[in-house]
Amino acid sequence: MKKVVLLFSLMAIVALQANAQKKNHNHSGDPANYNTALGIRLNPWIVGFTIKHFFEGPHAIEGLVTTNHSQNNNVTITGLYEYHWNIGIPELNLYAGGGAHLGFYDRYDYDWDRYIHKGRGTYVSPGLDGIIGVEYTFKKIPLNISADLKPYVQFVGPTNYIGEEIGGVSARFTF
Repeated sequence: MKKVVLLFSLMAIVALQANAQKKNHNHSGDPANYNTALGIRLNPWIVGFTIKHFFEGPHAIEGLVTTNHSQNNNVTITGLYEYHWNIGIPELNLYAGGGAHLGFYDRYDYDWDRYIHKGRGTYVSPGLDGIIGVEYTFKKIPLNISADLKPYVQFVGPTNYIGEEIGGVSARFTF
């Protein structure tokens, strides 16, 4: 699974480098001062990659590929829509939105009952996500940092609750 995360990350970097352009700051209603940002997301239990792209005004999409670093055979791929609004300081934005995820989990790590009855193996769990957070984009360096809450519900397996991966911080290189 680590190879899948690495391959996805390399493809994202190549795609971004091919299409990277500075955002025109003359548009009114644009709360962010970047088009696209690529970086890492973590909390005490997870680590992963994040890519955020603004497609029109305050509307953005964000993709996440994360893994639980103590159980490295598990990967979650998440897609989110986010609406951003400025809160008085040009570099500081609030955002909220939602989306969906697809998790690939090892039964031994996440579903002990199925592991006892069916043995080793991987199961796939779709789910829904919400997100609310705050981000700050530095003026003089191409860096964006954010902190958010991302509650989720999964439809398969025992991890169908708002769990330990609910919050996170991200640091992104902006284009």
